[in-house]
Amino acid sequence: MICAIIAAVALAGIAGRPVTASPRDDGGFPPWPAPADPRPGIKAAGLKAEPMEGAAEHYHAHLDIYVNGKPVPVAADVGIDPASQTLTDLHTHDTTGVLHIESHTKGTRYTLGQFFTEWGVKLTRDQIGALRTGGGRTFAAYVGGRPFPGDPAAIVLAPHQEIALVYGPPNPSFEPPSGYTFPPDE
Repeated sequence: MICAIIAAVALAGIAGRPVTASPRDDGGFPPWPAPADPRPGIKAAGLKAEPMEGAAEHYHAHLDIYVNGKPVPVAADVGIDPASQTLTDLHTHDTTGVLHIESHTKGTRYTLGQFFTEWGVKLTRDQIGALRTGGGRTFAAYVGGRPFPGDPAAIVLAPHQEIALVYGPPNPSFEPPSGYTFPPDE
């Protein structure tokens, strides 16, 4: 196996091509940056990038992520394509964890799974990115400080909703946030 890797590196070097690792299909380990090319994730999430934010419906939800007891930032500019200067109805602007829902259509439902899909980070009942349950590690979702029993990807985003995703060894003293103080204009 090592010989095969050395041979591939040598051949790539001879051919003048840079050697790069292939990206992980689960998003890898935190912190998770916004994707370099957001278009595949946007398409996979069933979203569409538009030149302007939608005005039919406008609200915000908040996402906290904890890994092994430490906060992990939510990436800035998820759902934003700087190359085409477009953005989806579901996006972030900064690393505060505020999810912007600025829809072109009133009543459209958006899920946490759509956000994670456009982010390029796998989210299931037992996995966030490359982090999986087992070996003394658990994964739990909370909405408004209460346990969410199903698949966290199915959480429907709502105005001023607080979502917390917690991965790591069980910690009975950990209390997930029950709310987030949004600025007055959000």
